[in-house]
Amino acid sequence: MNTKKARVILIDDHQIVLDSLSVLLSSFDDIDVVSVFTNGHHALRYLEDNAVDLVITDMRMPVINGIELCASIKDKQPETRLIMLTMVEDAKQIRSAIKMGVHGYVLKMADADELIFAIRTVLEGKKYFSDEVVIELAIFQDDKLSKPGGYANLTIRELEILRLVAREMSTNEIAEKLFISVATVETHRRNLMQKIGAKSVVGLVLFAVKHELVD
Repeated sequence: MNTKKARVILIDDHQIVLDSLSVLLSSFDDIDVVSVFTNGHHALRYLEDNAVDLVITDMRMPVINGIELCASIKDKQPETRLIMLTMVEDAKQIRSAIKMGVHGYVLKMADADELIFAIRTVLEGKKYFSDEVVIELAIFQDDKLSKPGGYANLTIRELEILRLVAREMSTNEIAEKLFISVATVETHRRNLMQKIGAKSVVGLVLFAVKHELVD
């Protein structure tokens, strides 16, 4: 039985990035890289006559930046999924991209497994944001940080663990993922529960959901 491949275009002003991504993504049976562009305007002209399932684009590019590009794509093809693949870690620009409507935001430091996971997650109709992106937003969302019961006093490590707890990962799994001891994870969990006033793991999960720290 033939499985329909996802039609994907790549946009980045560095040809070496496009070449590397094309080779990587073309090695998967469910992905078809139909075209690549170093210029956002060329990509928009292509999309006037061609429908695609997913656009992966950089943020900082000459002529038209990633946010402007994605806004134009949403206007032309509202069903097209959008992933920002970039080095930009600035919280304000990340928030602008998310507000504009990107479905995924992945940092270029991500490994191939994370990128493929992000692509497939977004193609399934869900959203994906790298852990580093979520932490960056958590740290700099001043409006939330200033509210009682927020997470202003949580450390980056505690935010990481809170996010993993909300993903239903066990203490052992968290320890293995973060390369720390089980005892250290348990200590962080106790501190988390004390800081946010949670009485159980369920309370931690509810807190994470309330503050949009889970996908």
